[in-house]
Amino acid sequence: MARRKRNKILIPEARQGLDLLKAKVAGTTDPEQAKYEIADEVGVPLKEGYNGKLTSEQAGKVGGRLGGSMVKELVRMAQEDLKKNQSL
Repeated sequence: MARRKRNKILIPEARQGLDLLKAKVAGTTDPEQAKYEIADEVGVPLKEGYNGKLTSEQAGKVGGRLGGSMVKELVRMAQEDLKKNQSL
């Protein structure tokens, strides 16, 4: 089976900002630890290195939870920005 490459984002310069958002949503200051903290919260045995024994369902719990929380935070930030711009 071919190994998947890391998701390539459209704007490479945005990687750092996305990582910081991921950390903020996970409640940590270290972007690398964010996914491990989320995995721990949902009971998925994610560890550094090889995780080939995880099921798709387990991996989805981590990515879905983190991604969904990131979308909620982005919506909240956009709403705040709109409120600020309307009051100008």
